[in-house]
Amino acid sequence: MQRISLSISRIRRFSASNLVTLAGKKTFILSRFRPHISDKPSPPILSFLALDHRLLKQVLESCKSQPNSKCVLLQAHAHILKLGHLTHPTLVASIVAAYRRCSLPHIARRLLTRFLSLSPSVSNTNIIIESLMINGECGLANKVLRKASDRNVITWNLMIGGYVRNLQYEEALRTLKDMISFADIKPNKFSFASALAACARLGDLRRAKWVHWLMMRDGGVELNPILCTALVDVYAKCGDIKSSREVFYGVERDDVSVWNAMITGFATHGLAEEAMRVFSEMEAEHVLPDSITFLGLLTACSHCGLLEEGKGYFDLMRRQFSLQPKLEHYGAMVDLLGRGGKVKEAYELIESMPVEPDLVIWRSLLSSARTHKNPKLAETAIQNLSKARSGDYVLLSNIYSSTKKWESAQKVRELMKREGIRKAKGKSWVEFGGVIHRFKAGDASHVETNAIYKLLEELIQRTKSQGFVPDTELVLMDVSEEEKEENLNYHSEKLALAFGILKSSPGSEVRIHKNIRMCSDCHNWIKSVSRLLNRVIIIRDRIRFHRFEDGLCSCRDYW
Repeated sequence: MQRISLSISRIRRFSASNLVTLAGKKTFILSRFRPHISDKPSPPILSFLALDHRLLKQVLESCKSQPNSKCVLLQAHAHILKLGHLTHPTLVASIVAAYRRCSLPHIARRLLTRFLSLSPSVSNTNIIIESLMINGECGLANKVLRKASDRNVITWNLMIGGYVRNLQYEEALRTLKDMISFADIKPNKFSFASALAACARLGDLRRAKWVHWLMMRDGGVELNPILCTALVDVYAKCGDIKSSREVFYGVERDDVSVWNAMITGFATHGLAEEAMRVFSEMEAEHVLPDSITFLGLLTACSHCGLLEEGKGYFDLMRRQFSLQPKLEHYGAMVDLLGRGGKVKEAYELIESMPVEPDLVIWRSLLSSARTHKNPKLAETAIQNLSKARSGDYVLLSNIYSSTKKWESAQKVRELMKREGIRKAKGKSWVEFGGVIHRFKAGDASHVETNAIYKLLEELIQRTKSQGFVPDTELVLMDVSEEEKEENLNYHSEKLALAFGILKSSPGSEVRIHKNIRMCSDCHNWIKSVSRLLNRVIIIRDRIRFHRFEDGLCSCRDYW
């Protein structure tokens, strides 16, 4: 506490010269001041600048990029103290965040405590929470929430929405629960919109249904287009396309965003015909499509290999609706052509694009070049990836290996080793009893590891006895067939599936999420398991949903 007091008093006594911040390419000399001389009036320019607290915020934000950031921060703090601006909530939030960035958390905490001791109004509390969330200071914002003397529904909404924007989805849903349980404040449409977004990002169907139930109880909230869209979207992203469809046909559909959510939902589930049918209904009801509509249609065609239909929609958006394709539409077309084996045509489209292709487009071409074993175009894609990731190099190495260019493959691996580039690890997770259980390949950290591996070995043997053959060509290493099989047996999605089957009741659906694209061996094996156990297995990988049932997959082996 003494160290904190000394730091604050040091700021009060701070004598400084020029306080400088850069805005664009111009340099502004903000002040020449001596805060310890309190009886002297500020220079005219200082009084003028003091009126604009936004300029002071720019100074504080500049601290993260300046080499002498602590010095600049102390000068700025002294200046704010002298002008009496330390009760302004946005400045408090900015200076607290700046001290955290400068590794001076004890001063940050002290400032926040002082601000809260003044019993700020609920509007000022909301302003500081919003500002802290914008700065990514979720923990400090939560501290303000817990210690604030006055809170309203806006206060809680700022916390929930802030957590979502900062990718802390579990905390967002936990805060909604606290809001209902302890604060006795009823959530409104903004609370639910943020909560549904969190559920969609997590892919958590159980909690999505809970949020939907909260919306409908006690007479429910009015379903505006934002909430209707969020409901259609969350069920689709949680793998329950049936509920998504039911919600869609049960709400008002006069807003294009609701239609877009349904079309995109069908697209990610590989239901291109359903997506196209919804588009036809959209036209019949005279709802004007936008660029997002056509992106969903192109994605649907890409996931199902509908080349001609995709080309038709790409032409339709320009010819009939005067919508100029954006980068995302060109990316979807490159993906459509590449998946369909038209890799050269995909490259020609990239070359003719009126906009600069981004990394996503080059990665799409690289992936297609790997699928269709085209090392030349793969090299071209890699050369255009200014910020190539580990997966890009792995793809290129695999292309060389699959075409027996062992020397080139070795060079890529040596480059990765020399540059310290490591392969991104596949991870899968499954929810059971409100807890997320995560797995990686060969994982032995789970508390039920022995039971999981025992069941997995049993399933592998039973599927083999029914004709399943491991795809050992995927293991691009010079090892025996037995070692290749062992390498494939313990992929993360297989471990997650074994756990899901172990903990669920016979006949129930098993839902799994995976952070990268599923390999063809796992895909074929899970088809066999679905037939063997007569179970529906739904897996959401990086690209799309796969629904396995009776030995078949909704993607029709095209993904």
